[in-house]
Amino acid sequence: MNHILVLGAGRSATSLISYLLEAASEKGWTVSVADYALQLAEEKVNNHPNGKAIAFNINKDDEKEALIAKNDVVISMLPAKFHPTVAETCLKFGKHLITASYVSEDMKAMDQQAKEKGILFLNECGLDPGIDHMSAKKVIDFIRNEKGQQLRAFESFTGGLLAPDPKDDNPWQYGFTWNPRNVVLAGQGTVKFIQEGRYKYIPYPKLFRRIEMIHIPGHGYFEGYANRDSLKYLEVYELEGIQTLYRGTLRRPGFCKAWDIFVQLGATDDSYEMESVTQMTHRQFINSFLSFNPDDSVELKLAHYLGLDKDGAEMHKLNWLGLFDEEPVGLMKGTPAQILEHILKKKWTISPDQKDQIVMWHLFDYEEQGKTKRIRSAMVANGENAMDTAMSKTVGLPLGIATKLLMEGKIEARGVQIPITPEFYNPILAELETLGFDFVEEEVVLD
Repeated sequence: MNHILVLGAGRSATSLISYLLEAASEKGWTVSVADYALQLAEEKVNNHPNGKAIAFNINKDDEKEALIAKNDVVISMLPAKFHPTVAETCLKFGKHLITASYVSEDMKAMDQQAKEKGILFLNECGLDPGIDHMSAKKVIDFIRNEKGQQLRAFESFTGGLLAPDPKDDNPWQYGFTWNPRNVVLAGQGTVKFIQEGRYKYIPYPKLFRRIEMIHIPGHGYFEGYANRDSLKYLEVYELEGIQTLYRGTLRRPGFCKAWDIFVQLGATDDSYEMESVTQMTHRQFINSFLSFNPDDSVELKLAHYLGLDKDGAEMHKLNWLGLFDEEPVGLMKGTPAQILEHILKKKWTISPDQKDQIVMWHLFDYEEQGKTKRIRSAMVANGENAMDTAMSKTVGLPLGIATKLLMEGKIEARGVQIPITPEFYNPILAELETLGFDFVEEEVVLD
């Protein structure tokens, strides 16, 4: 195998493409980068002798088939909705496929066909899902296989944040380092998890009021809110019978209480379009969710409605975002969630020299010789700037390493897979550690 195809050259593909081009120089491979925006693909390839930029439209079947047929391994960095059509074409021509996205039902249905073709469809091999799978499963397998013990509790949190900067006046300590729409819609639905042997549920309107404080030595405190469905990991990680299973997202202290304002107002609703958006200002957007009172300001009505201190931290965060300004929203139409996203982008789009930060934290409890032992594992990684972000690296590098291993014939698994076996997690985590993405572990005895 000599030919690699990367579909999509967006921000999260930056580190992946750089890694593959470097490997291609050593191995004599070719890396084709295909994107709807040819200029973007050209920027990522940067005239590398082993790279090629290609204009590509996923909706043109002939173009898609001709391109995939020429390559050995396809890495799809396209939106997840396009993965099934890419996978179907890979099946047709017997090509391996690697993605960072969750395994869909459509993808699962191709497992047997992929095995019959002798090809690998590796999914969930980015950050979260991806590095979380591999780092957690490595410890789980150690407890289960090396120590011969049963896991009692497992918690896992990941956050894409801004790196601490004393010069930054952003009171949220947050910026968009991945899809802004997913941030605005995060947590919608009902959260499900297990706590001390009991099934627990959190409805969306209560989600950002139920947080857990987590301390990571050397990096301070973070607050975590629960992800939608932790229960699916019972089967994925073979944890049937576990007493606590909880997965969540990390933010800086104070974020969740302020974000809950948007939830309670209905500003994250994506089910209907608002009226007269072309004439709407930021202030009018907020006011549209509040009762009519010609004598009170928008600030006073909001504070009274949600029981906020008018001069408190939450109102300061909203002020910093410009939500009380008479600035035009700048959209022709939109749902509340789309309008909120557009407003947030004005302040949360990171500047060229700004650095992001990825924080991942796991907790494992198990019984050994009558005592409860706890392993805590944490990874904290900073980006270099708005282009070479920690998000891009932690999403792209695991994909690149997996691709290299597959090209070198070091992965035997076939069919639809996620990286939860030693064949995947041992070499990928080992190389990530050499690149500066390592986990610091500590073990304590609880009783």
